[in-house]
Amino acid sequence: MTSAITPPVSLPLDPQWGEIRDGVKRVCDGFPNAYWMKLDHDDAYPTAFVTALTEAGYLAALIPEEFGGAGLPLGAAVAILETIHAEGCNAAACHAQMYTMGTVLKHGNAEQKSRYLPGIASGKLRLQAFGVTEPTTGSDTTQLKTRAEKKGNDRYIVNGQKVWTSRAMHSDLMLLLARTTPADKVKKRSEGLSVFLVDLREAKGRGIEMKKIDAMINHNTCEVFIDNLEVPAENLIGVEGQGFKYIVDSMNAERILIAGESLGDARFFTRRATDYAKERMVFGRPIGQNQGVQFPIARAHAEYVAADLLVAKAAALFEAGRDCGAEANMGKMLAADAAWKAAEACMQTFGGFAYAREYGIERKWRETRLYQTAPISTNMILAYVAQHVLGLPRSY
Repeated sequence: MTSAITPPVSLPLDPQWGEIRDGVKRVCDGFPNAYWMKLDHDDAYPTAFVTALTEAGYLAALIPEEFGGAGLPLGAAVAILETIHAEGCNAAACHAQMYTMGTVLKHGNAEQKSRYLPGIASGKLRLQAFGVTEPTTGSDTTQLKTRAEKKGNDRYIVNGQKVWTSRAMHSDLMLLLARTTPADKVKKRSEGLSVFLVDLREAKGRGIEMKKIDAMINHNTCEVFIDNLEVPAENLIGVEGQGFKYIVDSMNAERILIAGESLGDARFFTRRATDYAKERMVFGRPIGQNQGVQFPIARAHAEYVAADLLVAKAAALFEAGRDCGAEANMGKMLAADAAWKAAEACMQTFGGFAYAREYGIERKWRETRLYQTAPISTNMILAYVAQHVLGLPRSY
């Protein structure tokens, strides 16, 4: 008997998707810092930016052609998001449109795919909200309190609360994770959780209420209150009780795509810091001539290059259908770290001018800091690596 041979994974060393990057850059050119400054001041949603990306087809990159998308691999989506952030824009208002639909694509039935994916691809439907995190459970997803009880054969009644649910007020659809089997009735904590596709157009005011959270970063995030919400049984994604597995699949894609955004942030800050260090004259010479200015920028660049390689590996493994949990998590952590190092170096290089809103540095600095915490914190990733990669005992 011959054992199955795992096919090799190819990892290109040169930057990929040049045509896509050029196209995304052209879209971003229409949304300079002044646009983002006004949105930040008004705490408003970037409708025009999201519309431009949608009309150009970039948010449908991962949806198969049969449903109206481009059918591109994950690496192309990483390039899209990285370019958006490298050009000084921010994709957080719409990035979930890319990875959240993956749960429907991979685990939904034929009717659900044909019903929803074409509308998501065209932009007629926005699926940008992911109701997972709760006020009392945080990152401990298996302990969430939101309950979905089946009534008859045709519906579920859902009660609970979600928090930090970004973009829900600007979404037509929301993926919702709820417990369908009580925790004391399952063998493993990850069992008994189910995923539902909620039509927010019908649910708002009829079982769902939302309250916007006033936050440091303009991500249009909110609390979602769920009170006797009726969800048709046909909106259950996959098999009841297996929802945790489904969102883990989606979360690996999310980690890799968020890492792409962080890589773009690192490129943005390194470019801005380098250019300014060459131009800014103090005591008759450019400040970039000083090693105290050079070294932080150089180190940030080196950390970006290292993170970029791991993120590329994670994307290649994902595309090959291989286990990529370790690479996706570590890639996200290292990319976020590289972006934050670059942000700090840029702030120091610009000095007092970094705090002037017209430069766009302080806004990007605030946005970049988020990825040390979300969508998964650095400590959670380190715990994952310790336990699942190194085999250390589970911490409590």
